[in-house]
Amino acid sequence: MKKTLFLASFIAVIATLIAMKNKPVRILMAGDSTMADKEQIAYPETGWGQVLPSYFDNDVVIENHSRNGRSTRTFISEGRWDFLLSHVQKGDYVVIQFGHNDQSVKKADRYTTPEQYKQNLTKMVNDTKAKGGIPILCTPIERRKFDKSGNFVDQHGNYPNLARQVAQEQNVIFVDMQHSSMDFIIAAGDSASCQYFLHVKPGECQKHPEGKIDNTHLKPVGALAMANLFIEGLQQQSDNKQLKQLLKHVKKSDNVTLTYTTPVAGINKLANKTNNQIDEGEKGQKQ
Repeated sequence: MKKTLFLASFIAVIATLIAMKNKPVRILMAGDSTMADKEQIAYPETGWGQVLPSYFDNDVVIENHSRNGRSTRTFISEGRWDFLLSHVQKGDYVVIQFGHNDQSVKKADRYTTPEQYKQNLTKMVNDTKAKGGIPILCTPIERRKFDKSGNFVDQHGNYPNLARQVAQEQNVIFVDMQHSSMDFIIAAGDSASCQYFLHVKPGECQKHPEGKIDNTHLKPVGALAMANLFIEGLQQQSDNKQLKQLLKHVKKSDNVTLTYTTPVAGINKLANKTNNQIDEGEKGQKQ
């Protein structure tokens, strides 16, 4: 009898260990159009969350809940945050990046006051923790803008600083996408940085047949560059025990191939109160 009980317990332990080993690492993403998946009609516009699978092996599953035009306020009011939260399992990583639309004071359908923005980010962080998830808070990536003297111009105001405050106050993993993307754009320079953003000639994009100069949204090469900055931001915190399980699945740079997310089932059934056709925030300079 004792031998049978021991054998049953041993088998149960082995089965549990196998299940744990085979359980994928999951990343859920909440953000705006700079991260979001895009319709085919919008190609070559690409969100950096859309190509994040390029940097991970097949043991990482990514759900990209980000949507064009959303601020923290509208992401919550449309039920998108609750929908994402219903998918969060213990140990999941939840990447949060907002700011482009929150600071768009001229667009009442999405504008969020600084006070609301900070409160909403705090809510998202605490909700994630309550579900046993691991929040990763990011500042928004920069738009491309240089002045007439060739100096880079930031357009996010104090919103990134509020995200930094929330990360510090709530003691969560933080990736400073604003500063890393700013450094990246400045290093590329005024002219060369155009290649990373949605500068399309007439006939190159079905959504914009007349052509478009957009210094907020990204082409695939720009999306890959921003996703790489996110990966580097995580790797710089490799001593953080919460990131250990995730970082071991990052591909070596020579194994990175362009890979897209799979659309999240049911996400298109959620309320849509935002005009997705309106560009997010300021457009930056023309080129």
